[in-house]
Formats: sequence, structure tokens, C-alpha cells
Amino acid sequence: MSEAMTHRGSENMSDVYGTPVVSGMAYAPAVWVVRPSIPDGEELRVPEQERARELERYEESSAAVSRRLQERSERCTGTSAEVLQMSSVLAVDPGVRKEVAALIADGLPAVQAIIRATAHFVELFENGDATMAERVTDLRDVCARVVAELQGAPEPGVPNPPEPSILLADDLAPADTAGLDANRVIALATELGGPTSHTAIIARQLGIPCVVAARGLSRFCNGDMVLIDGSTGMLTRTANPADAHRLVEHDAQWRATVRSWKGPAQTTDGHRVELLVNVQDVRGAQRAAAGEAEGIGLLRTELGFLAAREEPSVAEQAAHYRPIFQAFSGRKVVIRTLDAGSDKPLAFANMGPEANPALGVRGLRIGLRYPQLLDHQLDAIAAVAREHQGETWVMAPLVSTLAEAEDFAVRVRARGLKAGIMVEVPSVAVLAEQFLRRVDFVSIGTNDLAQYVMAADRLSAPLAEYTDPWQPAVLALVARIAEAGQRIGTPVGVCGEAAADPFLCCVLVGMGVTSLSMAPTALPAVGAQLCAVSFAQCRLAAESVQGAHDPAHARVAARQALGI
Repeated sequence: MSEAMTHRGSENMSDVYGTPVVSGMAYAPAVWVVRPSIPDGEELRVPEQERARELERYEESSAAVSRRLQERSERCTGTSAEVLQMSSVLAVDPGVRKEVAALIADGLPAVQAIIRATAHFVELFENGDATMAERVTDLRDVCARVVAELQGAPEPGVPNPPEPSILLADDLAPADTAGLDANRVIALATELGGPTSHTAIIARQLGIPCVVAARGLSRFCNGDMVLIDGSTGMLTRTANPADAHRLVEHDAQWRATVRSWKGPAQTTDGHRVELLVNVQDVRGAQRAAAGEAEGIGLLRTELGFLAAREEPSVAEQAAHYRPIFQAFSGRKVVIRTLDAGSDKPLAFANMGPEANPALGVRGLRIGLRYPQLLDHQLDAIAAVAREHQGETWVMAPLVSTLAEAEDFAVRVRARGLKAGIMVEVPSVAVLAEQFLRRVDFVSIGTNDLAQYVMAADRLSAPLAEYTDPWQPAVLALVARIAEAGQRIGTPVGVCGEAAADPFLCCVLVGMGVTSLSMAPTALPAVGAQLCAVSFAQCRLAAESVQGAHDPAHARVAARQALGI
């Protein structure tokens, strides 16, 4: 089926098309995630003498939910750990607690109070900016968990199917996605969500086929045998079983090739590509270090800050980074300075209400407002780098001006480290060569670059199609940056989710990108794909997308050029 149909829909009511996130084929029965129905029950009243105990019940239940989510986060790595930790904090949010306490004081039972309070905050968030609207799913999920705890019922979540199944949902809360068992849930599709949502990112970590923004998914029913193609975004329930099994078998053969792949990544005509990994904690780093990664291309540093009530000391930060560096001893580590703000607020550097946090004080802008934060973090990185048997590169997120790039480079180089910037803001792409001459390297964050180029919040489910990394405008800016890097000899990497796409990675290499950094689970597929094509084919694929008019057209053109 042509990928050109992906965003045009289909007359076949048994077929649904969405935005492909993780490639791969699966054929299995569908299992829907069903959220519990919680009645309001406003007519119930609690006698005044029992209201203090009712508040205690709520506090005990919310604390239990928070504790379980935190414990799960400690057993996970990477983005899974981060989103579970954020949900654990949301379960005991002071604002929600204050609202619940007031409702209980008026006589409402704890169950109805948390439901009413959640509805209030959902309305506020839905009427706010898109970043806050994305948290609505999280709010409702936490509410359901607290209600279940209050009622002594099992904690809600995704079903545990008895056989390998394809999970379908209108949307998935991060806490749901982070707990998926890839042996039971072999693929997933959501009607909402986008290619850079937490659901998509965690699906990449699990390595299971994933399609998001699949409008019309509700036509599928529990038990329907569904064929999902994660490379084209197609789901169908009318596939001939023999044909479906043959496609899955062919995909399984390719997956076997992927599992057996050993680096380095080199095209059939000898062009080398540096493959790196994105990590944020020691467990994730240790697992990734056992694979074929040549180093870390994005070491996220937020995890040590988000749960802190006050700024971690230089020594505390160094203690957090040191074992991660040690896991990659002798290999390159690219570390990103604090990228907080927006949907990742800091308790000790509160920006206050912002009309549009995605365009507000976040990334490097926090360091500019609180210079000691940036200096202390650079001191901690420098201390660990002196012990590291390998290169240490440091990059800043959300750089927008030449002055910011110059100032950051001075600070980093003064500590004996290589200085780079993230390319996320279109202004950097517009003045690509001027920016690249001021730093030692750049790394393109395609997630944010897409949201700013397309004026579509990356966390907004209704706008998922706009933030597809295959958008021609996004690809044009990536090509512009890569070409500037080639002209002046500045390394250009990609560390956004686009780097994890086995087909898009060939396009990026053809444009002149020198390194790709991705979730560790994505690296073998990317490496195997690069080793299966020539650099000449990559160049041809890069040229072919220049005339594309939409993401589906770009995908088709690139795959034809690659002979796939």
C-alpha cells in the first residue's frame, strides 16, 4: 500500500493510517485499553466529625500511588524513569491537595473530591497552552489510580493479555507506556499522540512497532486480527492471514539481521557514520555501553534536578555524572547542560506563570537568568571530565542568538572542554554558518526544531502530523545545517528522535550529518540499515526528499532512492 495514502486516508473502512513512529510488522489480536468509569456521586455527604479522617484517607492513598510510581521509576531507565518520576510528583501535587482538602471540608467524600478537583484542573489545563494540555492524560491517569486506592480496587493500567497482542488506545499515560511488557504487547497504536510524545519515545526504547495519530482507530474492536506496519503507519483488519504471516516473517528475518549486527556503521562503499546513544542515568548507560555505541551523543542532565527542592551542589552533580562517564570509559561523551522549564519545571528556579512555556524561559535561558546554575554545572562536568579517559563535549540547549553561542563557548572552553550547541531554534539554521564558526560542533534536536519550524507544539496531540520529522520544511533546514558543517569542517550530529528512524537516518547521512544519537534499542536497526546501502544511495535519498510536498511523499521518495 502506498505511503502516499498515510495522510490522505483510505476509502477502506478496515484500514487506518497514522504517523509511523517505530518500524516493524506485527499481526495479532487487538486489545483496547479501557479506562475505568468513575461516577461523580455528588449527592454523598460526609458527616463533619468524619471529614478529617476522610482527608487522611486521601493523603494516604495519594502518597501510596506516588510511592509506587516512584518505585517503578527506580526500576526503569531513560525516559521511562523520567516520566514515572514526574507522575509520582503529580500524585501529591500541592495544588490538587489544596483543592481536594477544600472539597472534603465542604462534606464531599474523598473519591468524589479527587474526581471534582481533577476535573477542575483538567479544564484549566485544556484552556491553557498546549504544553499544559498534554498533562491532561497524566492528571486523569493519576486520578484513576488514587480512586482505585481509596476504593481498595486494583490499580488501573494497560491489560495483561494472555497472548502476544497489539495494544490500541485513544491515548496512553506515560505511567502506562513505561510499564509495558514487550513480550505481551508486541505493537501499539494510539488515536492521539505524536511522534515526539512520551508514548512514542518509550515505544522506541522497547523496540516495538508503533503508530500514533491513527484517526479512526476506534473502528477496530477487541479481538480483531490486526496487521500493523510501523514503517508506513498502516493498520488493517482485513489482511489475508497467509500474506500477513509472510510479511511478519520477512520482518522477523530483518530483525534477526538487526540483532546480529555488529558495528561500526559503514555504508557498502565505505562511508563511516558515528553511532551514539541518548542516556540520562547510570543504569541506562551501563546497558547501552554493552552494545555497539561508540559513545554518548546526548547525556541528559535533568534527572538530577527535577526532584530536587534546592539546587544540587557541584559535588552532588559530579557524583551523578561520574558513574555514567565511567560506563563509557575511553569513549566520547556529549553532555547537554540543564534543559528544564516548560513541561519540566524546577522547584528552585521557578519561572512563574508563562503564557506559552514552550516559547518561554527554558533550556539555556534558565542558565542566563540564574548564571550560577550554569557555572556550577559546568564545574561539575569539568571535574568528571578530568577523570574521564575519553573526549568530553558539552552542548547547550535552546540557543537562539550568536551572542548566546559565543558566551557559552567561552565558558566551556575556559574549562578545557569542547563547546557545542543544540540546533532547535530556526534562527540557528537561518544563520547556520555563522553559528557553526563560533562553536566546535552542533547537534540537531529535531523534536524541538520541528515544533518551532511548524509552529506546532510537539506535545499537542491534534497537531501530531505537523511535528513529523519527515516534514519537508524540517528536512530542508537540516540539510542547510549539514551543508554548512561540511563547508567549514564543523561536525554536525542529530540527537532528536529522527536519528532513530532507520530510513530517515540514511537521508540524514546523505545530507552530510556526521553522527547520529538515539535510544540504545534503536541503534542496531539504524546500524544494520546503513550497512545495507551505499553512501551514493544516501546522497540520492537526500536529494529525493528536497522536492517532497508532505511527509508521506518524502518517505516514499527516500525509500525508492534507497531501493527499499
